[in-house]
Amino acid sequence: MSELVSTRIRTTAAKLGLPHLAESLNQYAGRADEAKMGYLDFLDLVLAEELAIRDDRRFRQGLRLSKLPHHKTLDEYDFSFQPELDPRKIKDLATLAFVEAKANAALLGPPGVGKTHIAVALSVAACRAGFSVYFTTLDDMVRQLKAAEAAGRLNSKLRTYLRPGVLVVDEVGYQPLERAEANLVFQVISKRYEKGSIILTSNKTFSEWGQVFGDEVLATAILDRLLHHCDVVSINGPSYRLKNRLAAIDRETAA
Repeated sequence: MSELVSTRIRTTAAKLGLPHLAESLNQYAGRADEAKMGYLDFLDLVLAEELAIRDDRRFRQGLRLSKLPHHKTLDEYDFSFQPELDPRKIKDLATLAFVEAKANAALLGPPGVGKTHIAVALSVAACRAGFSVYFTTLDDMVRQLKAAEAAGRLNSKLRTYLRPGVLVVDEVGYQPLERAEANLVFQVISKRYEKGSIILTSNKTFSEWGQVFGDEVLATAILDRLLHHCDVVSINGPSYRLKNRLAAIDRETAA
């Protein structure tokens, strides 16, 4: 390949927003020569590489904007420690069919059983598939909405929780809410209904949500919209955190 042609390709690739092609042209040409590729095979190689790089860049940007507390995957979840949890239920959720359908997923169970891990893992999968994701605890979401309402910016702040394809609401039920706070949560749930997915985790059963939201009628209205299209997974097993703490104590005792 002549230097003139190489320069022209690099310039054109840069203008088209294909920086990797501009940087790796010689490497591509070398691979094509080595494999004796035809024109179409070479074009397929270049386009596939550029698409993979662009997807990876979009994925990393999506993770950065998601505010996820970590990026654990389902491969890192120890299903053997939760024998009552059917892995197939979680793997079905990981297909993201519920996200495609703008439905919801609820992960219920006591503290430490891995609800947040699974919620994050599903969120990472959704990011990789091209869906926008935003993670928040319920308490933080309420605090942010209250502050925005007091400043006259409620509608603007609501968009933070309405815009993403997947909203993750962690730790529902750890702190009871006042009725005005519960009403802010209702606005988010109601406005997202059939328009975007919610993944939530809670240490409370749905029958206890009246206590969480300080109003049985409001809790029923929230549940009505949330559960209309929702996969519910209950995890009633031992705590991972307690397991790890006990293992550490055993090691310290043995030493």
